[in-house]
Amino acid sequence: MNYKIVRLNTQAKTSKTSSVLIIYTGGTLGMAYDESGSLVPFNFGQILEKIPILSNLNVAITVISFPSPIDSSNVSMLHWKDMAYIIHENYDSYDGFVVLHGTDTMAYSASMLSYMLHGLNKPVIFTGAQLPISALRSDARENLMTSLEIATAKIDDKPLVPEVCIFFNHMLLRGNRSKKVQSVHFDAFESENYPPLAESGIVIDYHTAAIRPYEPNRKLQLMNELDNRVMILKLFPGITDQIMDACFATPGLRGVVLETYGSGNSPSEAWFMRSLERAIKKGLIILNVSQCNGGRVIQGRYETSRELLNVGVVSGADMTTEAAITKLMFLLGQYTDREEIRKRLTIPLAGEMTT
Repeated sequence: MNYKIVRLNTQAKTSKTSSVLIIYTGGTLGMAYDESGSLVPFNFGQILEKIPILSNLNVAITVISFPSPIDSSNVSMLHWKDMAYIIHENYDSYDGFVVLHGTDTMAYSASMLSYMLHGLNKPVIFTGAQLPISALRSDARENLMTSLEIATAKIDDKPLVPEVCIFFNHMLLRGNRSKKVQSVHFDAFESENYPPLAESGIVIDYHTAAIRPYEPNRKLQLMNELDNRVMILKLFPGITDQIMDACFATPGLRGVVLETYGSGNSPSEAWFMRSLERAIKKGLIILNVSQCNGGRVIQGRYETSRELLNVGVVSGADMTTEAAITKLMFLLGQYTDREEIRKRLTIPLAGEMTT
């Protein structure tokens, strides 16, 4: 991919100038109104005109843009590989990374990169906006400015937030614990099963106990083998065996994230369990997560979930659907042994679940 590279003329104020690489993939934050009133991607070489206060930061900023900015609804495995590759190739040259991304699939991308960037020891902050940067009441400026500050934050010359995060509307969330919950308000993301890593106000309050600690011996490893032969099946009252069997019969399918009720409950009818059992016996891996934004799957807590455990459905504990489906894609790409994959689905890879 032929990336567009822009180095902003932000002047160094001290010898300890921090450096940040911004990766622009697309999304509302990087849009502006043209003369006809239409939204078009703006030239990041002119971002200082949109946010002049950037010039006052003691940060050297470089922007790498996808050659054709994408709507986040079109994000694919190739885009995840591009994002991870850019960070890996530039890892030693920057103190932190900010990924500008559309909000619709940001939680999926942040989750996947948390797995792909194995051994990450620097901040990777995903952010975006609900309104374009040129809009009068845009949230883009605050989200970008604070993300840059977090990406360069250090204590004793060590990164303060060495993990993949989402910053949005004053809240810093672990990326693989996040979920988009709003399309018309600025508080677009929440993390019901894990506390915020930081909250910004007059100052930024970091909740250090929730942040993965810096580990000086960690070495970044790019793990970019993925497999998207997966699907999400959401249970609903009235689902039939014909629907389930048709889903499980999808050619090439290797894994399914099953969205169940409450703490992992499902219909207890014999036909339902038989359908799951047939699918598992033919080699499918089925991972159970809750449809609820909060809480966790506890297979066996109620009679309706005990049979899921018995037929071989894997518990996803308190993972979000976004973290679960990307983890399944990641592990299917990394391993061929079915039991190894099932085992690793129950083990945290990057803080995405509580055991």
